Amino acid sequence: MHKIIFALSLCAITLCSCNLGLKKGDNDNSDIQVITALPDQPMPSAGEIDYTVEIADSTSSGELSTLENLYDNATGWFTFRGSAHRDAPIAGKVKGTPSKIVCDWTFRTDMKGDWGGGSGWNGQPVYVEWHDTMLTKFRQTSPGLTPQFGKRELIVGSLAGKVYFLNFDNGEASRQPIDVVNPVKGSVSLDPAMNGSLYVGHGFPGPEPFGHLAINLCDHTIAYYFGRDKKAYRGWSTYDSSPVAAGQFLFWPGENGSIYKYTRSGNGQLKMHSILRYRVKDAPNSVLGTENSMCIFRNYGYIGDNNGHIICINLNNMHVIWHYDNHDDTDGSIVCETDDTDHPFIYTANEIDVRGDTGTCHFVKLDALNGQKVWEQKIPCTKRMIGKKHFDGGLYCTPLIGHGNCEGMIFASICQPNDSKNADFIAFSKQTGQIIYRIPMDFFAWSSPVAFYNERQELFIVVGDSSGRLYLINGKSGDVIFKEVLGDNFESSPIVKDNMFAVGSRGNRIMRFHVE
Repeated sequence: MHKIIFALSLCAITLCSCNLGLKKGDNDNSDIQVITALPDQPMPSAGEIDYTVEIADSTSSGELSTLENLYDNATGWFTFRGSAHRDAPIAGKVKGTPSKIVCDWTFRTDMKGDWGGGSGWNGQPVYVEWHDTMLTKFRQTSPGLTPQFGKRELIVGSLAGKVYFLNFDNGEASRQPIDVVNPVKGSVSLDPAMNGSLYVGHGFPGPEPFGHLAINLCDHTIAYYFGRDKKAYRGWSTYDSSPVAAGQFLFWPGENGSIYKYTRSGNGQLKMHSILRYRVKDAPNSVLGTENSMCIFRNYGYIGDNNGHIICINLNNMHVIWHYDNHDDTDGSIVCETDDTDHPFIYTANEIDVRGDTGTCHFVKLDALNGQKVWEQKIPCTKRMIGKKHFDGGLYCTPLIGHGNCEGMIFASICQPNDSKNADFIAFSKQTGQIIYRIPMDFFAWSSPVAFYNERQELFIVVGDSSGRLYLINGKSGDVIFKEVLGDNFESSPIVKDNMFAVGSRGNRIMRFHVE
């Protein structure tokens, strides 16, 4: 059973939208379409989850003020994979058939103890193109700006325990770094309202302050901080999950078995609205919690946890709607895509972690409304030992959905398949899950692939591995066009802009490249 510590009344939400189901850059000449809230009707599988919802602010309704994807009109990549759907909707552009990847600039971060610097998994930068109003405001109020501050900015959370701000065009510091004390492993998140709020989570326990925080970019200070949660069912209060905005709220999953719902009001100001704390029946508390970034479709949110439990939550009231057991630790973020009728489906896969040294990576497509399995592809994988450290097999990246000439395909790197010490880059059919091709990589790969399309809508994919190699792949054929060591260790995921992409590397490097 679940328990509501303070009950909220809910009603249906009906909104008018002119861009339902459109990808960024599409033109909408259709009639106004009605978006309705998905039902607060738990499936039988929800009974596997014991949970409580603690209401911190009873003066505010928990209903989302809008069901639209707030990142659709963002001028850049504001959260992990650039969207509430985690579907990397912004693609790069190339001419003809590209032939190589070239480094444009390198920025070197500080180093911190054993963690070093640069960025690690999943560590995607934020990329933003500031509008004139915010540029003026920052120049009037922020003491942190440097002479290199400008319209196009990268923001990177670093393992060095700092947040760095870079001029996208030349790689120079655009603001002074902000010291957040502890290493940041996950991806920072910029509020899509462009209201001066940046959200940052710590990735490994350390000295206070430790937890998650919000930065006011207008005065270059930490405006909000949430520390260790003594009520959490698990004490591991780390935050690799990139928080995501929906309606007037911010949703922030933790690795402590709690999901925090905040009212967001700008300038780094957050007010706790409610907290979902969950347990899975017959599972130990040690495998609670979420490292991947919540995927959202309308008022449903989707997470995978450290024991492979895929959970769907009604974001209006934080009720659990359905549950699917995908066997093992699930760190790669769930991806949502709708079909021609606007019916949502999600894709995810697990690692080889808590259930032994060898096992199966289950790559699945689920009906996002009820958790029913559409298809499953099973890939035998194993852990890998390097010295005294083990590296889990299976999926760490977030899959890339193909469009253009690869419309029916989805792509992912799978670590240590078939007793390999490395990884395979695999193209799957979105309709059946069938493996279309697989490319052996030279090392294991955690970084998420990104897309570039030419004038003929032919897909070319860039993906990195943990040896510092970058690969340029023909998405349709699977031919490797280019492969070269260009960094130390690409665990982080890139962002793309035109024919360029930026990504962090383990060691102490943040880098920008272009595809030519």
